[in-house]
Amino acid sequence: MSEAPTESAPRTSGSASGGAGVGGPNGTPEAELSSTQAETPTPTSAGGTPGKAVTRPGDRVFRSLATSSAIFVSVLIGAIGIFLVWRAVPALSRNEVNFLTSREWVTVDINAMAFGVLDLFQVTLLVSVFALVLAMPVALGIAIFLTAYSPSWLKRPLAYVIDLLAAVPSIVYGLWGLLVFAPAIKPFAIWLNQNLGWFPLFATGSGSILGGGTIFTAGIVLGVMILPVITAVTREVFVQTPTAHIEAALALGATRWEVVRTTVIPFGKSGYISGSMLGLGRALGETMALYLILRTTSQSFSWSLFDGGATIASKIALGYAEFNNDIQAGAYIAAGLELFVLTFVVNAAARAVIAGKKD
Repeated sequence: MSEAPTESAPRTSGSASGGAGVGGPNGTPEAELSSTQAETPTPTSAGGTPGKAVTRPGDRVFRSLATSSAIFVSVLIGAIGIFLVWRAVPALSRNEVNFLTSREWVTVDINAMAFGVLDLFQVTLLVSVFALVLAMPVALGIAIFLTAYSPSWLKRPLAYVIDLLAAVPSIVYGLWGLLVFAPAIKPFAIWLNQNLGWFPLFATGSGSILGGGTIFTAGIVLGVMILPVITAVTREVFVQTPTAHIEAALALGATRWEVVRTTVIPFGKSGYISGSMLGLGRALGETMALYLILRTTSQSFSWSLFDGGATIASKIALGYAEFNNDIQAGAYIAAGLELFVLTFVVNAAARAVIAGKKD
């Protein structure tokens, strides 16, 4: 049996019998489809230039406001720095000792001024770092508990309570640290001094352990003060961990702690460091709490937690009564300039660490 030759029908641009067009959806012929696409107008900008996206007026207003805000803040910070330098130079020109390496502070006679920030800088650094070392592990633990372990009914109330610690005035922290916490912590401080006094940090210093006006007491109180700042930032970053990463780790058989260790902490490490540096900046500038707790001393600083002394900020508060003229005030403004520069260095170091972690 022979087969008849099969001839293919020529392709037409008309509509097919089933309602489906050849060459385009819904029965649209190829020629009409190409003609429609060719006639579609190209978006134009406000100036009429084809090929560019249209910029809406609201976008231009928002961009202008954001740019203006950034410029304003930068100019404001620069103006503060210029003011500090301008007011500090006359006093520094009369200073008879090295401002950065001297431990003296004599500003009564403007014709024989001798002031330096070495002791102030060291006390500020030690009490702030001590507070940070105490606060960082606690803040990390709280953030992990709130994001991974806490039941839903406890998560929000506990977060509110911790955030409320940031609303307590610093002078209240100072009074609490001096009148309540210092007597309670005294036996532990004595034990540390007697049993670990061979270690420089716990050696007998210039402060009174019985009185509680030491860096040890001030650092613990300061750690409580910066705890909510670090916790809040860390918690908000940990919450942003991609759900797909967590579910993938659970699907591979990871325990809850392994999920936290392998996904949550690596994802939020930069935020944790940022929050810690924010807390350190808060500690460096704290004034009233340390003003009430720390006891001033004429002895040199020996890098012991049981030393007394004053931070840069509390020294400025202590010497406020001496602001009788611009020259005396300029000595304290010079100390403020040192703190201003120190804060910038800390922030720059934090950004460098975060950038390195991202790379």
